Amino acid sequence: MGSFSLETTAEPEVATTGVNLLTGVFGLLLVAGVGVGLYGFFVGHEHVYNNTREVPWGLLISTYAFFAITSTGLCLLAAISHVFGGNKIAPLANRMVWLSLITIISGFTVIGMEIENPWRMAIWNVISPNPTSNIWWMGTLYGMAVGFVVLEFWLILTKQYKMALWLGILGAFAETAANSCLGGVFATLPSHPFWYGGQLPVFFLACAFTSGAAAAVLFTHVAHLIRGKKMDEVVFNGVQAAAKVMLLMLLLVSVATFWKMVSFFVGGTDAGRSAAMALISGPLSTNFWTYEIAIGLVAPILLLAVTRVRSVYAMSIAALMTLVGMFVSRMDMVIAGQLVPQYAGIDSSLPQYLNYMPSGYEWIVAFGGIGLTGVAFLLGERFFGKTFAEHGEH
Repeated sequence: MGSFSLETTAEPEVATTGVNLLTGVFGLLLVAGVGVGLYGFFVGHEHVYNNTREVPWGLLISTYAFFAITSTGLCLLAAISHVFGGNKIAPLANRMVWLSLITIISGFTVIGMEIENPWRMAIWNVISPNPTSNIWWMGTLYGMAVGFVVLEFWLILTKQYKMALWLGILGAFAETAANSCLGGVFATLPSHPFWYGGQLPVFFLACAFTSGAAAAVLFTHVAHLIRGKKMDEVVFNGVQAAAKVMLLMLLLVSVATFWKMVSFFVGGTDAGRSAAMALISGPLSTNFWTYEIAIGLVAPILLLAVTRVRSVYAMSIAALMTLVGMFVSRMDMVIAGQLVPQYAGIDSSLPQYLNYMPSGYEWIVAFGGIGLTGVAFLLGERFFGKTFAEHGEH
């Protein structure tokens, strides 16, 4: 108890030529993303990112939101499975704790490249707190959550499960509160009616369970694929349980998406309707109908329903489609809320929609976050694989 050795947790046989090559590819994505971010600090963000004064939030904000929301879902599912031990999803919990940690760090990495002076944020967040700011609470709570999850994972590695359980609960509370504040950052801006209202914080929590369950399914399957091993019955039942959670949450997200769009046409503001139309038939319509709705919601629901959640490959494909949909959904939400000019209807010289298209540099930074998640996942399987395979210790 209390000691840790890589010899007791590592699986060196995971480091095959193919896995090492894949790790290298993800590593190159990470290096490229961080390199572009650092380049932006020197030449100025305005030269590498396509954000403007009118559309200040873009792809990197939405990518951060995607990673943060996914981390919350993973942390919550892990905590719930640990607290209520003996449930089917519990065998996935240790891996979910690691995934929760690496996804939130990936999110921090991306937003760190987006903020012009991230070091100022770290300093002033501590010495000049603003409890009336959603952004302050979001950063503070996610920072606390990282600390809790790091300690929780260390306690899992050292087999101090009772203490790990309490740290996991604290981490889940911190991530849930941070996720709520992340939604509140958008929901409390009355000048952006597409975001404004009480739905987004709850919607983000639903998306957290959706993307968290999807990540649990996908990464657990990939972990077995890289080992060339078939899932045992206990793990398969866990993946199946996570897929059922994903299916339920996909249905709820679909209902929430439908009513959010309808609400703008039965009494909403003109600006809100214009933003909704940008998704329905405007500049974001391809993203919305193809990726967010068809690939992200309809296809995984149908695939899981037709296969009756019995095929691990079908569950994994549905999980991948869900994560793609969640990523694009965050991007659509962030961009659509800003495309309608602030003084539309007052100044006749304004266009119907402002222009924003992520630059190539922005995509490189976003894929850098994906690269970090990929590298950390594969290294985690190599060095902590035996810990992920432990069942029922909590």
